Amino acid sequence: MCGILGTIPCSPNEIFKPALDTLTHRGPDSYGIEHIGQDISLGHRRLSILDLSPKGHQPMLDDSGRYAVIFNGEIYNFLEIKKELEGLGHKFRSTSDTEVLLKAYIEWGEESVSRFNGMWAFGIWDRDTKQLFLSRDRFGKKPLFYSQIGDTFVFASEMKAIFPYMETLEVSEDFHWMKRNIFFYEATEKCLIKGIKRFPAGHNGVFKGGRLTIYRYWNTLDHLVGVPDTYQGQVEHFRELFMDACKLRMRSDVTIGTALSGGLDSSATIAAMAHLSKNNRSYSDDWQHAFVASFPGTPLDESHYAKMVTDHLGIGATFVDIEPLRHWGKLEEYFYLFEDLYITSPLPMIMLYETVKANGVTVTLDGHGADELLSGYQQGNLESLWDARWSPTRTKDILNIYQDSINEDKVQYERMNSSKVYTTFMVRKLAKKALRKKMPSTDNNHPNFRKLDNHAQYLYAMFHENILPTLLRNYDRYAMINGVEIRMPFMDHRIVSFVNSLPYSSKIGNGYTKRIVRDALDPYLPKEVTWRKTKVGFSSPIVDWMQNDLKEWFLDITHSGAFLRSDLVSDPKTLQKEIGNIVNRESHSFADAQKCWTDLSPYIWGEAVLKRRN
Repeated sequence: MCGILGTIPCSPNEIFKPALDTLTHRGPDSYGIEHIGQDISLGHRRLSILDLSPKGHQPMLDDSGRYAVIFNGEIYNFLEIKKELEGLGHKFRSTSDTEVLLKAYIEWGEESVSRFNGMWAFGIWDRDTKQLFLSRDRFGKKPLFYSQIGDTFVFASEMKAIFPYMETLEVSEDFHWMKRNIFFYEATEKCLIKGIKRFPAGHNGVFKGGRLTIYRYWNTLDHLVGVPDTYQGQVEHFRELFMDACKLRMRSDVTIGTALSGGLDSSATIAAMAHLSKNNRSYSDDWQHAFVASFPGTPLDESHYAKMVTDHLGIGATFVDIEPLRHWGKLEEYFYLFEDLYITSPLPMIMLYETVKANGVTVTLDGHGADELLSGYQQGNLESLWDARWSPTRTKDILNIYQDSINEDKVQYERMNSSKVYTTFMVRKLAKKALRKKMPSTDNNHPNFRKLDNHAQYLYAMFHENILPTLLRNYDRYAMINGVEIRMPFMDHRIVSFVNSLPYSSKIGNGYTKRIVRDALDPYLPKEVTWRKTKVGFSSPIVDWMQNDLKEWFLDITHSGAFLRSDLVSDPKTLQKEIGNIVNRESHSFADAQKCWTDLSPYIWGEAVLKRRN
């Protein structure tokens, strides 16, 4: 897990080294630079996780000197691939996954990525053909940006490493569309900064002769699988896949742990780690480190559920009280490091992973991806109503699940009665069907997409194209700002293919969301967590903050001349009034407060990113 930077042709070191150092937070342990003739400069900031010795140093060259690689990520099945390569005559001088990746490419070329179980963004230079090969993992867990600036092609882990090569920083033509569609730009090439593009997930690229050619190597719809006929068989197969996904992700030469919320997904992850360790199937003995974000006195606090889990497993936990005033002075620095826009403050998440690092843990196994894959959100749950429309029993079950999943706080979170929910959904769905509207997805013309049930189609887009890509970007930043790597067993590509092949009734039903996860992991978890119905997302208690700790800050910033003159905010005066309504307790709506933050954040972003550079 690291930060990478490359330029074609070579860059002067007095420009390249400072540009690489903007990624120091991603790789605080060491750095390496290779200028290969006049052809290419390759730079790497290292976060040492596998093979901590200098043998794992990057940029890494093969024995002949023909190939050079810079790599950000982890190949979890590197030991299995290494054994196969050794059988083909390859010799290894390190115990790193980087060397395995490089020699896999030498052996199998561009097809090598299909053998990897992991997360990655890497570049491999071929000195003989003067060709650069780029690749990004199947689902975009690791970031990659690029830009053509005059005669120079630049690629990097973050936009800020490209900034030194740009004469000026300007917002892109799509900036105002992007700020209104925060969940819909991460899966595109669009970036907030003009002239920079996002390399797409699940794609490879070849840069040769001054031209970049990008092509798709992974589409989940091409990898759907047969599933057991019985639900019990599906549960057993899911359990096997999940345990193996966790086992592979416990490979580490440094201490590992988990960010534990007390919700089902993170609890399932650490329970699987405990089970694997107990049965001598773990690759790490030093895993018993749970970190819990706590929001005392707010509707977002789940720390008591997290304690149930750690007590059940017999391990300790570090509870992190999220006190905004302690870190709010760093907000602009955090926005600079974060680089993008989101609907909530990054503070709680950054503080959590800061504590992880401060306690000597460099790798966490977290539960990200399960909500989008297995229907953890209310709207996704409703989509199954269309699939259950001929069954009154299942329809009633889904509506009960929908109501039970709403946050218990009745002041901030509104409720609607079930009959109204059903009528509203079905009328809208029937109207869309009458107008022959397809489920919005870039893959909705794929023949296998049409074979998915309505619920699976909705989740497919959520997982691959909107919600999850945004969250993956966010958590990459939250953790890497602190030099921490997050691994996500629910996002093992074998699990993704399997779950996308399941019927909706295996994911939602019998009174519960994520049904198959609960049944598969129930033997390892406290019942209060396995069968808990309410869901609380990891966010900021923004209403509470605006009305208490940060009241003065919100009032000061929205009454400042710079804010009122900002052209990054659509309507500063209206936003000033809306924020005043929350601050002065005229509104207690979480949705209203979250919208205020979303509308305000472009201004903070501009102060942190544009003004810092310009």
